[in-house]
Amino acid sequence: MNKATQLSPLRKTTRHEDAVSLATEQAEHFGIDTHSEFGQSLIELATTLYTANHHTHDLWAITLDGLSDLDRNDRIAWFNAKRFLSFQLAKILDNLQNPMRATYKSIATKNGHFASKGAYPIFDNVAAIFSASPVITRTATYLFACTEWVEDAFNGREPLHDIYSRLLNPTSISLANHIVDIEAGDMADQYLAWNFNSGMAAIDGLLSHLLGREDIVLASRNIYGGSYQLLQDWYRKSSNLDIAVEWVDGYGADDFAQAMDAAANTYADRIKAGRKIYVYLESPCNPHGFVLDVAGISRATHERGWTLIADTTVGTPFLHPVLKRADPMERPDFVIHSYTKELAGSGTTTAGVVIGRNEDMFMPKGDSATVTSPNGNARTVNWDETLFWNVYYIKGAFLDADKAFEVLNGMKTYELRVIQKTINTLALARILNLHPDINVSCPALPESPNYPLMKNNMRLGLPAALFTIDMEGSANRSPIEPSVFKQFFDMLEPAIGMQVSLGQTNTVALCPAMTTHSELTADALSRAGIKPTTLRIAVGLEDPRMFVAHMQQTAEITIDLEHNDFSSQFPSPDQIDEIYRKTYLDVQQQFVEDLPSYSTLLQ
Repeated sequence: MNKATQLSPLRKTTRHEDAVSLATEQAEHFGIDTHSEFGQSLIELATTLYTANHHTHDLWAITLDGLSDLDRNDRIAWFNAKRFLSFQLAKILDNLQNPMRATYKSIATKNGHFASKGAYPIFDNVAAIFSASPVITRTATYLFACTEWVEDAFNGREPLHDIYSRLLNPTSISLANHIVDIEAGDMADQYLAWNFNSGMAAIDGLLSHLLGREDIVLASRNIYGGSYQLLQDWYRKSSNLDIAVEWVDGYGADDFAQAMDAAANTYADRIKAGRKIYVYLESPCNPHGFVLDVAGISRATHERGWTLIADTTVGTPFLHPVLKRADPMERPDFVIHSYTKELAGSGTTTAGVVIGRNEDMFMPKGDSATVTSPNGNARTVNWDETLFWNVYYIKGAFLDADKAFEVLNGMKTYELRVIQKTINTLALARILNLHPDINVSCPALPESPNYPLMKNNMRLGLPAALFTIDMEGSANRSPIEPSVFKQFFDMLEPAIGMQVSLGQTNTVALCPAMTTHSELTADALSRAGIKPTTLRIAVGLEDPRMFVAHMQQTAEITIDLEHNDFSSQFPSPDQIDEIYRKTYLDVQQQFVEDLPSYSTLLQ
């Protein structure tokens, strides 16, 4: 858009470009006598605004070009100088409210049903710009400036105008911008996010955007049961999209590379007909918390020119920052989060997000862009091939303002929560692993086959707050009777919540075979390592020793009746205290030592 005419109500049709002519034309457009005292005053102010807009663009360009070369002191000075300009511009707008309000009263208040119009929001919303938290924008519709600006808004060329809250809402946009900053860091300018009303809505929105009839999906075996059902029972159904779904049992890049080559051979006819292969991962995965080599699998996917989707809900951007890899070959094409879990953290709302590269997420109507793919090949993306126009604009799954505000509030503390939960997870896994009748599946244990991938892919080699246990016995120990296990599980309240979901402040547990993964067949459950007594533990913020104590006491009145030595096999109180104390200090020390030095902060 021409910056000289950007503020004009006739921005699409005007032939003027200098500030005075544009301001005069603006006054005439709204029926103002340009020779009157009011007209002259209006034109002078408008001329100043056109000139100020030009200088704002100059400042924008200077900032983008020179920011990286500034030292920290200059960046602080630049930020605060521009921050104060924002207050000055807002003050001008605030000063404009009084004459507007007076004129509005002279027109509208004589209406016999004036109250039904409600307060005219433009008079009182200016101060909300400076709310210390994003404002909850509870509205379905918005005020528009003029016809040509509205037209631009519907074409995606005027970001000031949110058309309708089914599509865009300032609170939700604030959240989308924030998650991109957290997820991508220094590379945030390369990515956009769209928020959805749940994690599953985000997954379905992305899959419905990408998948065409008879495409192929390679998916990691251990994914959330709802995701499994969506792929296996909806997209794979011949009456829907007849997608071919191949499940990959491994966690490493080599495992997936072999599966990719096998799929390319199996579905050669489909590929020859123009069908595409997509790779879908969940890492750390549900329910065991095992970690996939997302970077290596991304590289293998991009070497073949395919697209990779990664659901990293369980790991969070803090522990599993998959978009901060320097090499674009090692970054997923799309990242999904269920905000419902660790990011919001309190279990009071459902929400989800899809993050992708700018060109794949949005561009104005009619535009196209030729971009470089991660593998270095050029590709052209048209506006109607972006997630926004292809799915989002049509389906209306946008996250509402109240939910967005809850997630934003929760994200303020998620890093602190994740660190404490990591400590609790390590302590619980280590303590329970010492019991001979409890089989622990947790990548944080050195004997776990997933341990090397967890150490190499997670920040500081720390696990997410999710793992499983079962009581199916071992070579030397008998399994716990299913009926006894069920009685034991039913009595874990109140120390542990018998709840669906994860990422809450409290520890919750469930049996995946009966709940989150009940859609899987017996064979699929077996392949996923989910047994009848598999208990998924989503670790909370409580002292984990409390949970162990409750387990032991519950076992005394349930399991011990059939297996009389079960409760006595827990580690001793001194052992448990020492494990927790050492784990707490070790993790906190790792975290502190990983923080940037003071010298770095001064740079």
